Amino acid sequence: MSSAEASVVGSGFDIERGLRQLIARGYQFVHPTNELGEVQAVVGVRVHDNVVDVVRLNAEDDVEAARLPGGEQNIFEPASTLWRSRGEAGQVIGEVLALPERHSDAVPAANGCWVPGRGGRSKWLAAR
Repeated sequence: MSSAEASVVGSGFDIERGLRQLIARGYQFVHPTNELGEVQAVVGVRVHDNVVDVVRLNAEDDVEAARLPGGEQNIFEPASTLWRSRGEAGQVIGEVLALPERHSDAVPAANGCWVPGRGGRSKWLAAR
C-alpha cells in the first residue's frame, strides 16, 4: 500500500465522505434491482479516458471495485480487469480514491458504457 493509500484508508475513514468524493470525481450511481424491484446493490460507475471504474457496494463489509478496459462489454461480470479489489467499504473506497486518474494510453478511449437498470432496461453512462 502506498503512503497515499494509507492516508486515505486510515482507521478513521469516513465512508459517507468517501462516497461524496467519488461523486465529485464524476461517479454516477445506479441501483440494480431483482425481479421484485428490491435494490441488490449500490453501484458507482465512472467512464473516463480509456477506462471504466466500477464500485459495487453490496453491504458495508462487502464492497468490490475494478478498473476495466473502456471496451469491456459487461461491467458486472467483466472478461478482463486492469485492477480489482474486494473488502470492507472504507478499505476499498480508499483504494479507489488512491488510483491514478489516468491510465495507460495503450487502451482505446472509452466514450461510455451500458449499465443494467430497472425492469430489464439498460442505461447509457457517457464518459465525462
